[in-house]
Amino acid sequence: MPESQDRVSLPGSERAPAPGARPLGPVDKDEPVRLTVILRRRAELPDDVLSGERQLGIEELRQAHGANPAEMSRVAELLRTAGAEVIEADPGSRRLVAHGTAGPLARLFGTTLQAVESTDPGSGQPVRHRQRVGPLSLPAEFSGIVTAVLGLDDRPQARPHLRAIAPEAAQSSFTADQVARLYDFPGGTDGSGTTVGVVELGGGYSFSDLTSYFAALNLALPSITAVGVDGAGNAPGVSPGADSEVALDIEVIGAAAPKAAQRVYFAPNTDAGFHDAVASAVHASPTPVAISISWGESEDSWTPQGREALDEAVADAIAVGITVTTAAGDNGSSDGISDGQPHVDFPSSSPYSLSCGGTRLEADPLRGIQREIVWDDLPLGGATGGGVSDVYPTPRWQAALSPRRAGTAIAGRGVPDVAGDASPETGYLVMVDGIQQVVGGTSAVAPLWAALVARLAQALGRSLGLLQPALYQGAVPGSSPAGFRDITSGDNGAYSAGPGWDPCSGLGSPEGSALLSRISKPAGSA
Repeated sequence: MPESQDRVSLPGSERAPAPGARPLGPVDKDEPVRLTVILRRRAELPDDVLSGERQLGIEELRQAHGANPAEMSRVAELLRTAGAEVIEADPGSRRLVAHGTAGPLARLFGTTLQAVESTDPGSGQPVRHRQRVGPLSLPAEFSGIVTAVLGLDDRPQARPHLRAIAPEAAQSSFTADQVARLYDFPGGTDGSGTTVGVVELGGGYSFSDLTSYFAALNLALPSITAVGVDGAGNAPGVSPGADSEVALDIEVIGAAAPKAAQRVYFAPNTDAGFHDAVASAVHASPTPVAISISWGESEDSWTPQGREALDEAVADAIAVGITVTTAAGDNGSSDGISDGQPHVDFPSSSPYSLSCGGTRLEADPLRGIQREIVWDDLPLGGATGGGVSDVYPTPRWQAALSPRRAGTAIAGRGVPDVAGDASPETGYLVMVDGIQQVVGGTSAVAPLWAALVARLAQALGRSLGLLQPALYQGAVPGSSPAGFRDITSGDNGAYSAGPGWDPCSGLGSPEGSALLSRISKPAGSA
């Protein structure tokens, strides 16, 4: 390992202690560590790509906007000086994945690792993990080349945004194909010829559950492939709460877009695992039309380097025509943070993700929708996330709406963009670990919109990528554009619904056929 004292801090790598962490002592120097190192791009993505005006081919993305292979070789050699084995080196996704041991890798990056026990934000259970506090550093010659080092601290990074109840406790419930019909998903489409990526940070599925579920709907079992990332895999029965998330995602997509193929990416619930799952989905073949993400956590819980790395992976997705649908959160405008201030969830707050909020849908599958309001079952039942980002500025496609943080004149990226049924009291029937449940949460809305994207892409014969410019076209304060059912009643705490876009329900829930008609027209046409 180089002994040079000429070192620099890695920007954005500062880490705060995990909330409520209980120290357990130093990490054994020989403890195995798997980490991901992200490198800078050869060239930044062009503005017309980031704005959705133009898409790149996957090879163009990899060759022009991936990492410089020579720089990747230098960083790989740096890792080897710490005794690490580089097990993946992918210039296209700018990732080096390495196995090593805690002591040498901590020294290499100028930190100390401590064993702690904290509460997993998803399960609420205590979990042992490594923790580091403060910034990372690296030899000065790598300044600007390395943009993120993920995985040294392996605390749980995200939670699944779902709420499950027993079927008898639901006021009403639907299967996802019923919801798709209520929202008038375009006729003559079923997702044929498309692939949807699904990101999971725990849990698993069993084919017996899926076979039973789809047989009850008189649907064939969709094409479903499990993809392991960073040593994780399909593991049903280990984490029942995560199993519910996995089942919800697969069954909603499979019922609402039954001919879309699904690739389910299982990764560890860490900053490295989350990033690598998304990157793996983006660079898969065939390229998916959508990636559904139902996991997230408040913007405040991320290091800037971790948030930026994941945001850039989502930017890669839209660059090659993938629409990334994300759950806006289930804890109202606080996003589960107890400081009395409004917060928004990430990656839903990324300007490159289609942020999906929640409603309470009162409907009859035969007579249609009677009433739809903002989902707010707090204090016990959850409420849709939504608000204004502390991190990301207002995107140009939201400029006319001028989102402002509650009680302030501070502008930022407003979330959600769109909405759909999320209240568990009017939730989705799913089969999990052999048991029928009713599940809600914005975790249901992200896969529902991913299924709609698959059907829209099928109808149009092309992928959609960054969908927001088309969705927001013509949107003005007080009025939602065609293709949306405007949600004008309810609140999520700090924000109230009203006519047009709002930080509870976005532009509204979908009217699928009208939406297809509108986005199929050239930009600027009536």
